[in-house]
Amino acid sequence: MAIQVSTEILEGSVLALLTREDYYGYAITREVQKVFPISESTMYPILRRLKKEGWLSTYDEAYEGRNRRYYKITRLGEEQLEQIKKNWQELKSATDKILEGNNE
Repeated sequence: MAIQVSTEILEGSVLALLTREDYYGYAITREVQKVFPISESTMYPILRRLKKEGWLSTYDEAYEGRNRRYYKITRLGEEQLEQIKKNWQELKSATDKILEGNNE
């Protein structure tokens, strides 16, 4: 994919994943990498920012003698996801008009 993925799209992707189930950080990265060519180092700042905004909460669970930090979407995160989806549809519609020559 030659077009750079915006931070808001990555944030929306994470929030959308977390509506299905809770994930730990590395698993989130792997799921997003199935769709977008991102590095592991890209995801952790996004997760920290989403948590700081109150859109995610975290909890730890033991796994093979270590703790895994799991991320869970909050009610505020669900509201933000709906806003991101709305913004995406508006951008997609505007872009399609221009790219398809229907910008009248």
